[in-house]
Amino acid sequence: MSMPPEPARQIGAIARAAAEAILQVYHGDFAVQTKGDNSPLTAADLAAQRVIVAGLATLQEQLPVLSEEAKALPWSERRHWARYWLVDPLDGTREFVKRNGEFTVNIALIDDHRSVLGVVLAPVTGELYVAAEGQGAWLQERDGGPWRRIRTRPLGDPPRVVGSRSHGGTQGGLLEQLTGGDYEHVPLGSSLKFCLIARGEADIYLRLGLTSEWDTAAAQCVLDEAGGAVLDLAGQPFRYNRGESLLNPEFVAIGDLSIDWAARLTRGE
Repeated sequence: MSMPPEPARQIGAIARAAAEAILQVYHGDFAVQTKGDNSPLTAADLAAQRVIVAGLATLQEQLPVLSEEAKALPWSERRHWARYWLVDPLDGTREFVKRNGEFTVNIALIDDHRSVLGVVLAPVTGELYVAAEGQGAWLQERDGGPWRRIRTRPLGDPPRVVGSRSHGGTQGGLLEQLTGGDYEHVPLGSSLKFCLIARGEADIYLRLGLTSEWDTAAAQCVLDEAGGAVLDLAGQPFRYNRGESLLNPEFVAIGDLSIDWAARLTRGE
């Protein structure tokens, strides 16, 4: 039976432990704080952060951890990192607050600016996506269940475009360039958008607007290893720990690599 390599399964187990902590909060009454950027923060974010950091500390290879819920370390220190963990303990806090289940735990291993191991877990459904560079991507639909290799699909007709449920944007013109015209739109929260493409159930996710490196790294590895890619709007693959800012450029995540997406991105220029 095909299954992920041991390191990916180890990190998946840490994500499942974080999910247990998240669900304890999710199924009770919780308060919502507001962070400096006006995004919400709950006890679940912090509980998951503690579980993940503790879990990573038990691994044989000790690496720095950069996380949304930990104070961002200065570039003067990060610039020397070759390998580190990049973590979003609860991606989709707005979806968590709405109790719609569309939030995830994200853990990525960054090596030489590339996401080389990625884990994305949806606590409410129990779906766990894991990937390791050069070794493929897998889905485990419930804790202890079988592993299934996942792959992207050829571009649909019409293409299926997945988009943010909580962050709107004027994307119509560029989406028409990318899709060639008509497309079906599917709203979805958090990094699950990448995973829907990775499992062959959607084709494109265009994000115009701000995201941070921890929002995309784990899911990018899953999508890359499933046969897709995450590209900036110049058609170049995403890289991490690029400089002082932890903000990503705008991007498109795609499943069908047989298409010249760089040409479609620049067609209107």
